[in-house]
Amino acid sequence: MTGGSGILVFSDLDGTLLDHTTYSWAPARPALDRLRALGAGLILATSKTAAEVAPLRAELGFPDWPAIVENGGGVLPAGSESVGAASVYPDIRATLRALPGGFRGFGDMTVAEVARITGLAPEAAARAKRRGFSEPGLWTGTAAAREDFLAAAARIGLHARRGGRFLTLSFGGTKADRMRELVRALAPAHSIALGDAPNDVEMLEAADYGVIVANRAAPPLPTLPGEADGRIRRTKNEGPEGWAAAISALLDALSTTREPMRHG
Repeated sequence: MTGGSGILVFSDLDGTLLDHTTYSWAPARPALDRLRALGAGLILATSKTAAEVAPLRAELGFPDWPAIVENGGGVLPAGSESVGAASVYPDIRATLRALPGGFRGFGDMTVAEVARITGLAPEAAARAKRRGFSEPGLWTGTAAAREDFLAAAARIGLHARRGGRFLTLSFGGTKADRMRELVRALAPAHSIALGDAPNDVEMLEAADYGVIVANRAAPPLPTLPGEADGRIRRTKNEGPEGWAAAISALLDALSTTREPMRHG
């Protein structure tokens, strides 16, 4: 990790930096290049696993920055392909077996099924099933039964988060929790967070500047505190196009504050 601009960007992936349908990040390339040129950091904050994030982080050109994985369940260290922590996934799966039916998680699915519902290639779907801290899946029952399921899950210690595609269950920890820890450690002059779904809201609100990236395939987010004064803004374009436009606009606005980033 290197200093330079004092800007640290936390970004969701699916529907935000990655196109919701194609998973392409190509339209964001100029903005990513600009971040690197400024010495700014990019910390991916995603529901994806460490096995999925490590190669993507390198492909994006930010391998020397940590990443938040599995919706805040763990942090993938800079330059590493593993979170280096004991998996709690078997415990999550065991706890789920005590709950009413209706939730079908990745652990209940074959690689082919995960590939089909995510649109991932089989190799990528296999990486998505290599979980350590959370269980994403689909709700197959009624809305009323889902509320009963979530109440029962909460009573036995499981936390539910809804992203753009899946309902994800874990023993706690959020993207915002991990973001606050990394901001304390890295002490940037400015933090920016971008996301498109309800599980990104806390992260957007905790950053100095938040960006709601348009995604018509995800549940619309309500108006957030900070939108009236521009601290939180929304993009017109979806996915990586909106991401790139928002980053460029914020970098322009912050161009006069280039304090070096401090590392803890």
